[in-house]
Amino acid sequence: MLPRPVRLDGGMASRVRVRTPELTGKGGWLNTGGEHLSLADLRGRIVILDFWTFCCINCLHVLDELRELEEKHRDTVVIIGVHSPKFVHEAEHQAVVDAVERYGVEHPVLDDPELATWKQYAVRAWPTLVVIDPEGYVVAQHAGEGHAHAIERLVEELETEHTAKGTLRRGDGPYVAPEPEPTVLRFPGKALALPSGTFLVSDTTRHQLVELAADGETVVRRIGSGARGLHDGPADSATFNEPQGLALLDDGSVVVADTVNHALRRLDLTTGAVTTLAGTGRQWMQGEPTSGPAREVSLSSPWDVAWWQGKVWIAMAGVHQLWAYDPNDNTVFVTAGTTNEGLVDGSGPEAWFAQPSGLAATADRLWLADSETSALRWVDLDGAVHTAVGTGLFDFGHRDGSAEQALLQHPLGVTALPDGSVAISDTYNHALRRYDPATGEVTTLATDLREPSDAVLVGDDILVVESARHRLTRLRLPEEAVRVESVAHRTQRAATEVAPGELKLDVIFQAPAGQKLDTRYGPSTRLLVSATPPELLVGGEGAGTDLNRTLALNPAVAEGVLHVSAMAASCDDDPANEYPACHVHQQDWGVPVRLTEGGADRLPLVLAGMDDRADQNA
Repeated sequence: MLPRPVRLDGGMASRVRVRTPELTGKGGWLNTGGEHLSLADLRGRIVILDFWTFCCINCLHVLDELRELEEKHRDTVVIIGVHSPKFVHEAEHQAVVDAVERYGVEHPVLDDPELATWKQYAVRAWPTLVVIDPEGYVVAQHAGEGHAHAIERLVEELETEHTAKGTLRRGDGPYVAPEPEPTVLRFPGKALALPSGTFLVSDTTRHQLVELAADGETVVRRIGSGARGLHDGPADSATFNEPQGLALLDDGSVVVADTVNHALRRLDLTTGAVTTLAGTGRQWMQGEPTSGPAREVSLSSPWDVAWWQGKVWIAMAGVHQLWAYDPNDNTVFVTAGTTNEGLVDGSGPEAWFAQPSGLAATADRLWLADSETSALRWVDLDGAVHTAVGTGLFDFGHRDGSAEQALLQHPLGVTALPDGSVAISDTYNHALRRYDPATGEVTTLATDLREPSDAVLVGDDILVVESARHRLTRLRLPEEAVRVESVAHRTQRAATEVAPGELKLDVIFQAPAGQKLDTRYGPSTRLLVSATPPELLVGGEGAGTDLNRTLALNPAVAEGVLHVSAMAASCDDDPANEYPACHVHQQDWGVPVRLTEGGADRLPLVLAGMDDRADQNA
């Protein structure tokens, strides 16, 4: 655990610093050429620890936010990814190896399957960024996304400060690029059957679309140059950025969920030309418009698309919502979800999702794979949201039987079958599952599929996207289910022991240097608190604007999860600038707690800054 912070004077300003624990992880190091790194090896460099897990869309956002910083300060900054798994599958070393390549991680990664370093640094949320100065002290911590601007400002201060002190060491970092693999596809995401009998596949890691012949193997053509980017044009020069979902429009063209570009693109199948339908190319942030002209409204990691009820429905994984694009007037708008992460059914405006990642439309239902809640859900014709399989963020596994007790593990795809049932690409279970709404039963159709992320029906066969085997695999739909041993899991994070009764919740937010809270239009902070089970809280739940709150915990409930969502807006503090740049900082925490006499009476959660008011071991 981090020791008590102390305030040390030095350099440009007085700054809270904490001596760093060592980096340890049973899985070892990736992207170092086989070398084991220690903090002593990194002394003299500015180190940014990125605690992430590859299921987490916010973690993927941070990987992209850090790319520019990583390049700009390559001779002074070393980013270390600390992979800290949520799901059981994410603790498998090969899965981490795959994820590092899949998402283009170009810095060393420590595989920490037992969360040893996570615990030593008292981390509570994915993602969390920890900044270590060249003398080996923690000087800042940030939870959530949207902090790249603040960290760059701090990096520049540390460069100046430690250059003056003679403690900054410049030079090449320890990153060693792995050898590329010569496969036809590389971590394909989604597939689409085309009217011609061929298949279109999003070749996600290579930033292309690939048309395959009817055999599902032979390349007919590639669309996109293969470079990351957002450029329209002919097939050989257009660019994508980790494209995923595909849907056929009624005019014969294809709409593409261009995930990391936060955009919808259109592919003309005849000419191969690519144009942009929706999105600005920037990630949507809290407070921005959620409806309007499609090219003027920002999106957030659209992961899949489906044509339903005359509109393109969008699984907006980045903000835990469903959106829609209307081609008749070229507008986009929210159809369901509040942006809060969780599993709540009800009307569209009331429902909660957790990273919806797969869509499939039938005449009367829009099915969706809600990956972070390991759930299969659906939307009815009135826009109401229902759950067929799944219970919430912390329960997952591989268990067949009645839907009420069946378990999935981070599914990414769903496919409608002719008999009214659906096939589920149960990604982290490496399986193809089936849910039959007529019987309410969940069965397993196939196993030994490596991270299946989508499937396409082809006559009596089903073509599965085996993402981590870099191929499409054709299966005959079985008449009988495969028998599997039932396994149930809960998230492996240790529960925080807290005392029953009053619990002081403190969300720590310190505006980055050169910024201040934006109070021009009212309060600039927001806090939302709830619990699973709801009976855990007998006081303090709900929304408010103060980042500090006293909660009342029910002594009759032994354990549960506190759901905390915090937001703060800060702007550049320059009186001469009439239109200062502003930034939104946001994070959702799910904190497992166990009520214990003598447990902590304070729960600090760091949104940005350092908790210098109490021992961080609390």
